[in-house]
Amino acid sequence: MNIKIRKATETDLNCIYTFNKNIAFETEHIFLDDEKIQNGVINLLKNPSYGYYIVAEIENKIVGQLMITFEWSDWRNGLFLWIQSVYVLPEFRNKGIYRTLYNYVLTNAKSNKNVCGIRLYVEKNNKTARSVYNKLGMNEAEYAMYETDFVIKR
Repeated sequence: MNIKIRKATETDLNCIYTFNKNIAFETEHIFLDDEKIQNGVINLLKNPSYGYYIVAEIENKIVGQLMITFEWSDWRNGLFLWIQSVYVLPEFRNKGIYRTLYNYVLTNAKSNKNVCGIRLYVEKNNKTARSVYNKLGMNEAEYAMYETDFVIKR
């Protein structure tokens, strides 16, 4: 199976939009507002200072994605790359798609002297994802995450 990794473009909008809706429902049982999520994807694609998406393709079909955003660390004088919006089509799971996406990010991050590390957050009860991240050599951080969300109410 030949997996091609590339940065997403605006032509990938509908696929990314659909994947993001699937992520929200599968992981948190949330139905996202169609217009808001579509505009959110468009805004990221048009504003590279916010981040970017990368996609995995097999035979010209997008089968997985992740989003990268940035966090400045004054302690490290560098950028953390945050992995978000990870999604792999169900029929392509456990076939190395996420591993290939992650290795692409890792290789590029290590070659960029301004990047000090890679971070992600995961739902506490998502044991499958946590296991995958551990197998890839990621370590659970010493931080708990807090938020004030003005959009999605829980």
